[in-house]
Amino acid sequence: QVQLVESGGGLVQPGGSLRLSCAASGSIANINAMEWYRQAPGKERGWVASITRGGSTNYEDSVKGRFTISRDNARNMVYLQMNSLRPEDTAVYYCKMSLKILSWLPYQTFWGQGTQVTVSS
Repeated sequence: QVQLVESGGGLVQPGGSLRLSCAASGSIANINAMEWYRQAPGKERGWVASITRGGSTNYEDSVKGRFTISRDNARNMVYLQMNSLRPEDTAVYYCKMSLKILSWLPYQTFWGQGTQVTVSS
């Protein structure tokens, strides 16, 4: 049974920083892409950032230059360093991983349960 657990959310003032973490546990043979999504109240869940197994990254335009995604392949973890936070960054943040439970099986998508980030003075 694979489980993804996010942590690191909370309340922060505008201009502040937070670092989100997501740990994958269970039977895991290989993890390909790791991603972060977010969902603000009344809005659809949207993609924020992604990182390949080799370390190539991509970001949604509104977070470029402020957020940094990174990963630790040995620990099956992905991180999101968020700087210069704005009120519009307020959302529930979810991690998503494309992984293989067994090496001969196809990649499957797994989601975490989400962590709340609130940016407010």
